[in-house]
Amino acid sequence: MPAPHAPSSPPPPGTGLAPDVLQRAADDLRADLGAADFTVDGVERRLGPVAAAALHREQAVPARRVLRGAGPRTVGSDERGRDAASGTDDAVATLTSLFLLGDDVPRRALDAALARTGADGAVRLGLVEAAGGASDDAVRALVDLRPYASSDAAGPVSWWLSSDLGELATDRRLAADHVLGAGGASLTLAQVTTRTPVGRVLDLGTGCGIQALHAARHARHVVATDISARALGFTAFNAALDLTPGEPGTGAGTIHLRSGSMLEPVVGETFDLVVSNPPFVITPRATAGGAGVTEYEYRDGGRAGDDVVRDLVTGVGAVLAPGGVAQLLGNWEHRRGEPWTERVGAWLDAAGLDGWVIQREVLDPAEYAETWIRDGGTTSDREPRAWSSAYDAWLDDFASRDVEAVGFGIVTLRRPVAGVPTLRRLEEHTGSVHQPLGSHLAASLAAHDWLEAHDDAALASERLTVAQDVTEERFHTPGAADPSVVLLRQGGGLGRAVHASTGLAALVGASDGELSVGQLVGAIAALFEVPAADLAAELLPGVRGLVRDGFLRPGG
Repeated sequence: MPAPHAPSSPPPPGTGLAPDVLQRAADDLRADLGAADFTVDGVERRLGPVAAAALHREQAVPARRVLRGAGPRTVGSDERGRDAASGTDDAVATLTSLFLLGDDVPRRALDAALARTGADGAVRLGLVEAAGGASDDAVRALVDLRPYASSDAAGPVSWWLSSDLGELATDRRLAADHVLGAGGASLTLAQVTTRTPVGRVLDLGTGCGIQALHAARHARHVVATDISARALGFTAFNAALDLTPGEPGTGAGTIHLRSGSMLEPVVGETFDLVVSNPPFVITPRATAGGAGVTEYEYRDGGRAGDDVVRDLVTGVGAVLAPGGVAQLLGNWEHRRGEPWTERVGAWLDAAGLDGWVIQREVLDPAEYAETWIRDGGTTSDREPRAWSSAYDAWLDDFASRDVEAVGFGIVTLRRPVAGVPTLRRLEEHTGSVHQPLGSHLAASLAAHDWLEAHDDAALASERLTVAQDVTEERFHTPGAADPSVVLLRQGGGLGRAVHASTGLAALVGASDGELSVGQLVGAIAALFEVPAADLAAELLPGVRGLVRDGFLRPGG
């Protein structure tokens, strides 16, 4: 029998509580979770490296084996043969078993783990359901509540995030209205977002609220929107749990929730920063014959192909203030006979904004189908017919548009203050990057503006310095006196490696802020015995590229 969808989802935690009551309960819960050491590091210490790594891969057996050794079990295995949490006073073990593994725990163990909240308080918040009032009665999680640690351009954070229980805990396919926690895409967006202090931020498609939480650290006013009422409920609870009321820049009152699709809830408003992890997954649409696959609110935009990303790219400028930046993730189709740079480049042209697109990954149609069918909780062994049907639907959909591959990447857009776009950059970078990337992207945008204000004569008069993370590599043919290849390598940011001519490498090596670019070019020209004007024409474009990408910095 195919595994069913999850039954009707319970309401988000805190639903129905007055704001002041919710905040007091969230304050108690935050204190409890901290006292219990229910943190990313605390869980990893409790499980050990092997079990913790397995849990990150959604494999629960090693974690259950570790926790089973914490003491005698007092709640039996459930109908799926799982080992329930042991009845001990080990708070980390109790909370890990309950909220991360989805196992029952005894009421007395939860009372001990959450000293101020207790099992009854967790029930009132909607975090758990209890079988009875006796100390050994079972308590079961209604939501996923897990520690979250990250670092963005504003510094490190340590929070707790609630969302719907995942497949590991429920052992079934996700519900269509599932609210996802902080997945890989969310973490990527949080780390690539610029964190310059701003007035107003829009988090479009907030989900569990992770981007809004990060934005509240550097914005005075955050608007979080979503088409899902459940998502907005989780965001409200997470804001109450993680943001300290009354503390400037981190108060939960800085986040304002709006219900609606895409840009509809903020028509007529403008923002200094828009962040969005939109429902970008390219999902087969239902046909007249009924073909198609289940659509999930958190990932599927309800539009054909990559239209949801195209429409956001071309439309977001309407809510950007002059100089405002939009950063979003997206998928785009690689169609036969049409380079992806032309396809996405046409979106940038239509947007009328500065645009920078970095393609980070490319999947063929079969890989893409497998990724997202599995993401929804359908597996070939548990639901072979559903798996095959969805696989066929995905491949048919891609074939109908001659899709050869699908790209995934980061889109950065900006409304030019002067009204005329000057930045149009589309590139592929599939290698590792140094996170958080937000400060690097912000610096690159600033460098672009600096270069726009400096013609070659002005650039030649500037003194530049080499960034501290830049190294040089030289490769020699055996027996040759001069290198055949010189690489300038960036240790941070996008980790770029630039092939440099001997002249450009010499200029970079001498860029310590003492001499201007023009003086360095003249000295190198004299050394090479070539006309300075000819060498300048050769080197200045390369210097511009190195400034733009952070190898060289103005203001020496």
